[in-house]
Amino acid sequence: GWLGAMNYGVIVANDGHPDFAVFRAPLTDWAPAQWRPVYAPGAGVRVSGVEAFAQHLVVHERRDATTSLVVLDGTETPRRIEFTSEVRTVEPGENLTYDTEWYRFSYESLVTPPSIFEEHLVTGERRLLKQTPVRGGFAEKDYLEERRWVTASDGVEVPVSLVRRADTALDGTAAGLLYGYGAYEASSDPWFSALRLPLLDRGLVFAIAHVRGGGECGRAWYEQGRLEFKPNSFSDFVACGRALVDQGVVAPGRLACRGASAGGLLMGASLNLDPSLFRIVLAEVPFVDALETILDPDLPLTVVEWEEWGNPIESAEIYAVMKSYSPYENITAVPYPAVVATAGLNDPRVGYHEPAKWVTRLREVTTGSHQVLLRTEMGAGHGGPSGRYDVWREQAWLQALLVEHLGLPAQPRPGFAHPSLE
Repeated sequence: GWLGAMNYGVIVANDGHPDFAVFRAPLTDWAPAQWRPVYAPGAGVRVSGVEAFAQHLVVHERRDATTSLVVLDGTETPRRIEFTSEVRTVEPGENLTYDTEWYRFSYESLVTPPSIFEEHLVTGERRLLKQTPVRGGFAEKDYLEERRWVTASDGVEVPVSLVRRADTALDGTAAGLLYGYGAYEASSDPWFSALRLPLLDRGLVFAIAHVRGGGECGRAWYEQGRLEFKPNSFSDFVACGRALVDQGVVAPGRLACRGASAGGLLMGASLNLDPSLFRIVLAEVPFVDALETILDPDLPLTVVEWEEWGNPIESAEIYAVMKSYSPYENITAVPYPAVVATAGLNDPRVGYHEPAKWVTRLREVTTGSHQVLLRTEMGAGHGGPSGRYDVWREQAWLQALLVEHLGLPAQPRPGFAHPSLE
């Protein structure tokens, strides 16, 4: 086959393929007319890269909100490296040997700590080389993960990733936390977190809404959640939250939501769309004064951000769309749930004044009696506290608020060993 000829180059390009494809061309002539498709899965399947070895190519792809590795040997049909769970994040590892049949990759999921594997691409033998330890008796089998699809308001199917402790019943009584981001074509791929375990061990269901505006389902998924289509991100998130309640995954009145930065915009806009859906909203360094910020070209990020949100100075349509969803502009006299906002005094991306304005307005307008809190880090930027223990203290504070507002037990339920972070 062509793969063993050793006289070609491999190219990843999006000419005629919005989600990219893999081409080959002779080393002596790289002109586009000489390109031949090697792997072109089509719209909705994002090809993010390729690695070339002596006897095979490994393509990195994302389809249906799931990352995969595809092996090409030049003669047979493409073969996907198999995994038991679709709720996963698999990425290429360090593969520095050209002539080899072993391939190294990283793997993690909502229940599997970050791991390094290598697989023999001929025999399929797989070896675990390293896994991040989780102390205190953690066992992967004690937790369950799954993927669900939720129908959005316009009929589009939106993926949701969930994890819970195995003895947490989906009978409409559990508490839940729904996370989202949905911007810049960034994908909220499933990740393992030891800091999440104390909540799971108290009976909480954690979910990720892979809303439009992210890159989970290809370029079109992003295009449908940016510029004038940005409101799709918010209606997708609300649909996912509603589905968790309607399907009995969480109890009415026991659902929290969480997002940071552009995900904080997602929180603020979704809160305005459906104030009764959430019991508590965690909005970290939230982009909640979006219209005012994007109208000011003197700010350091505004001009480059017009590619994501549009330019409301030049476009009346974009102005109207942004005004329709910008969280600060759309606060109304309704009983809002508990809201917790964080800010960093030195934040160059989301100025500390944005959450400060938002919280002040919420306090003035809400007809409810729930807490609306603002925590400003006086020595931090966009990423929050930088020290490991400072991060843990902040997370402990946020988790304590979730425990209080969602009615979670003060101590983990008996039955499983509780992980220690020390």
